[in-house]
Amino acid sequence: MRPANIGIALYLTACLVPAAFIALAEEPKIIPLWTSQTPGAKGTNDWDIPTLTVFMPTNQPGPVSAIVVCPGGGYGGLAINHEGYAVGEYLNSIGVACLMLKYRLPKKGYMHPVPLQDAQRAIRLTRARAADWNIDPTRVGIMGFSAGGHLASTAGTHYDKGNSSATEQADTLSCRPDFMVLVYPVVSFKDFPHVGSRNNLIGTNAPADLVENLSNETQVTPDTPPTFLIHANDDKGVPPENSINFYLALRKAKVPTEMHVYEKGGHGFGIGRGKTVAGSSWQERLGDWLRSRNLAPQR
Repeated sequence: MRPANIGIALYLTACLVPAAFIALAEEPKIIPLWTSQTPGAKGTNDWDIPTLTVFMPTNQPGPVSAIVVCPGGGYGGLAINHEGYAVGEYLNSIGVACLMLKYRLPKKGYMHPVPLQDAQRAIRLTRARAADWNIDPTRVGIMGFSAGGHLASTAGTHYDKGNSSATEQADTLSCRPDFMVLVYPVVSFKDFPHVGSRNNLIGTNAPADLVENLSNETQVTPDTPPTFLIHANDDKGVPPENSINFYLALRKAKVPTEMHVYEKGGHGFGIGRGKTVAGSSWQERLGDWLRSRNLAPQR
């Protein structure tokens, strides 16, 4: 069930997108990542069961692209309103499917690599259900905000081709996202880190090689997916160097990338929060980028 203030997100979406381009979505459906026992689950509480909330655009001919969305929250919570539900409504309005991921959290006993396993499973499951959801399995991306941006950038730099001998179809499929969207992301655990996210995910005394491995600017290769980056210059929560250094690593590896750094915006503006240019226009720039890569319908 959507929160009571989802009407606010719908209103903001309508304000941001010309009416001619809005395709009202169906009520989103919530599905578990695993229909049988969730691997590593410590119980059967809500926080033990990772899920996808599926937002599908309507009246879209042919298979659409899809984005697995990872809300932020410092690996301690999930900001599902302005970094989840509102994002799903916006993506649907430009003809893109949204799969909002409720991943398991270290605060509930699920430290690394469990959140990454949830993100990888979300990508595999989206591809496995592509025909059911009218999704193009070759256009499945991942998007993350703040600590969710760390999870998304980890999924985009740590992936595999799937297990060909797995008994479940989803697990035979690749978990490499076809593109990434990172919004004021935590990227590094060593340079300009968000210490709270790092400590939550891997603890206060993590070995140096793990810190290096999860500093995703060090993990970029020519096979890293094309990436769109957003940050604000005055972000005091997650310094913009996280995006800048990731952008430079992508450039060095010759990975297609686009970055927007706004003068003002702070941290956590998401969709519908704050009155800065960053908070009111970044999604328009994202829409342009998606259309330029044939990941969203042309206007």
